[in-house]
Amino acid sequence: METIHEIHMRRCLELGRAALEAGEVPVGALVRRGDAVLGEGQEGMRALLDPSAHAEVQAIREACRSLGSFDLSGCTLYTTVEPCVLCAYVVRRTGVSRVVYGVPAGQAGGVTSRYAILADSAMTGWPEPPEILAGILAEECRALLRERPA
Repeated sequence: METIHEIHMRRCLELGRAALEAGEVPVGALVRRGDAVLGEGQEGMRALLDPSAHAEVQAIREACRSLGSFDLSGCTLYTTVEPCVLCAYVVRRTGVSRVVYGVPAGQAGGVTSRYAILADSAMTGWPEPPEILAGILAEECRALLRERPA
């Protein structure tokens, strides 16, 4: 039986597949609080001509609109790929409580790179770092990334 994390990550994989079909990098994300999905996003940089239109940012924007607030404490962000430093900034500023991802992002990662914004507890004046859970459906996430557009 699938865990709740796997169920939500499967939805992120669907969103990533839709991004791929639209010619984008295949990344999908969603924000959940309790039983409610507050926002979903897929990579949209090319279509929107917006370098900040990452899947995680799109999902967080939608969640903030759904709640009418920038306060996403108590929320979980699911994403197929570790949030990059741009997305990590948005996660921290909105106070997301947990980040669940499939595969690491490499040198731009907000958790595993030298710019570990998501994990840095020394950043004063910011919400506490979120709980991090990595490796959920990692093989499926990695396989989808291999299909990235040229």
